[in-house]
This record gives sequence, structure tokens and C-alpha cells, in this order.
Amino acid sequence: MVTIHTPTSDLDKSIDFYKTLNYRLVRPSNPCLFNDSNTLIEVNPDRYARAGIKMYKSSWVKEVQGLKEVTELFNIDRGYLLNDANGCWIYLIEEDFEFPADQPDIDAALTGNFVGLSLESANIQKSFSIWQHLGFEIIQGDISTNYMTLSNADEFKVSLMKPLTCPHLFFNPSMTFFNGDRNMEVIAEIRASKIPITEEITFFNEEGLVDNIIIKDPGGYGFFIFND
Repeated sequence: MVTIHTPTSDLDKSIDFYKTLNYRLVRPSNPCLFNDSNTLIEVNPDRYARAGIKMYKSSWVKEVQGLKEVTELFNIDRGYLLNDANGCWIYLIEEDFEFPADQPDIDAALTGNFVGLSLESANIQKSFSIWQHLGFEIIQGDISTNYMTLSNADEFKVSLMKPLTCPHLFFNPSMTFFNGDRNMEVIAEIRASKIPITEEITFFNEEGLVDNIIIKDPGGYGFFIFND
């Protein structure tokens, strides 16, 4: 199981942010969890929390042996912590994740179709090696190109790109949403919700229209809301 792990200095503010975007509050604390149809987000008010992901399973011993050859790991309560060398913190938690039972069906959040994380890498070979040790394999692109997408057995996806690939602000890590032709509608719904827009992107539109946007949650986690 993989969750998005986002810090906050104000839990109530973060809860309001995600509720406004139509994410469902699954659990208000210990930990605070939100989800929609294909995303699970863990909001952490601890002052030592860092933006990234949490990966849960009973043991990480095998993966840790390989990871120690390519990066530094830190011992934490119930597991390990490492950085992908580009600002994304990865928590390896040694327990089976238990999702709260008897949850009702939910609609998709206003952000649309979540397709994984995007990370800008200064050393794409090292980044790939770290994610590969965590069970991710290339499903699109190649190590020699500017862009590649990886996926694990849970079909959680991570896209790695070289510096200066994207002509817009870039926050490591960022959640990415691909909404195709529906993205203009998604943007309109986010505007109506009064969520602040960090960047309005016109670069890809020949008519100069805002057809992609970036927002951030209160902890600084980026949201790329694109029309791919």
C-alpha cells in the first residue's frame, strides 16, 4: 500500500483544503486520511513530517539491503526513511496498512484523474536505481530520455524527468492529474471552489488560454492539473 504523505503546520487548514476539493475525510487523526476514487492522502501535523510517500508492508529487510548500496537510510519508528535525492521523502513502514472498513462510495475529487507522482531529478540514474530497489519498473520512456514513468505491483506510478524538461513551476514531489479534454471543466470547478491557483499555464495552448494549472496544499505538496 502506498499513501501520499503531506505535512502541515495547521491540520484544520489542510482538512478544509481537501474537503473543499471534494476529497473524503476517512479519518480525522492518527493519522488523518483523505481519499477519492484512486488516491489515498495522509496529512501529518508532526513538525518532523516531510512531503513524499509512505509505503506499507510487513517487512522491508530485502529492499533495505539493496537501498543501502545507493543511498542513506534513517531508522524511524516502525521502519525506515530515505530521500530519492530530489526532495521526495520515502517512508518504509513495517506494518500492513488497514483501511477503515465500511466506507461509502465516493465521487472523484475536483482535481480529476490521479496518475501518480512527478519528480524532477538532477541524477535520473540514481533516482531510477532507488525506485527500482523499491519494486518499481519502467512502463513508459527510457533512462536515456528526458522522461520516464515507473510503476510498482500496486500500480502506483512515479514519473521522473531531467531538469529543465517542463516549462512551468516544479515542486518536488507533485501529484499529477491528467484530465484530457475535460481539464477546462476541472479548472473552472477549482476556480469556483476558491482554492488559490499557484500557476496558470498557457505555454501549450496556441490561443494563449489557461488549459493547465498548478495548485499547492497547505504543506506545499504540488498538484499538476493537466490536459494530457
